[in-house]
Amino acid sequence: MLTMTYEYKLQPTPEQIDIIEQTLDVCRSVWNFSLRQRKDWCASRKSPVNACSLNCEYIISADAPFPNYHRQAKELTDAKKQYPQLKTVHSQVLQQTLRTLDRAWDDMRARGFGFPRFKNKYRLRSFVFPQLGKDPIRNDALKLPKLGWVKWRLSRPIPEGFQVKQARVVRKASGYFVALSLQLDVDVPLPPNPR
Repeated sequence: MLTMTYEYKLQPTPEQIDIIEQTLDVCRSVWNFSLRQRKDWCASRKSPVNACSLNCEYIISADAPFPNYHRQAKELTDAKKQYPQLKTVHSQVLQQTLRTLDRAWDDMRARGFGFPRFKNKYRLRSFVFPQLGKDPIRNDALKLPKLGWVKWRLSRPIPEGFQVKQARVVRKASGYFVALSLQLDVDVPLPPNPR
């Protein structure tokens, strides 16, 4: 399997820009809420017996399970009934936000990376559509869920035989971009073993 990423500049309409910005806001809220859940769970497990915080103490029951990806994704489904703004964003985008947080959490524990950070408006600049519909590409536009056909600059053609697997919409200072993950089903030989 050969995977490549091509980046293209988007030319969204003002309505599409509003949807992109709203999606980034909701993804940031989901990230921050989920990270707070994990931090509170850890803080409730490490409080010393002879001392407690002077400000406040958030206590979670001892038998409460760790809020991992699967539990938080299930809670996200239930939260959509209570918070209607979560329904405005594609469900797979929110799930990818939780997966990214879960990967950052695992990297912190396994690889010694720093603690995942809370995101402000300028730190969370992208979101991922893990699946695109059938025939999402035209020469002048790209079809994204909830956004419809978004005009783009096809600065280089997509190579023959490659399938578009996912799309990451990125906000930069110079505008909005899409990073397409392309895959080709081909056997790539392993490099020779050096002796």
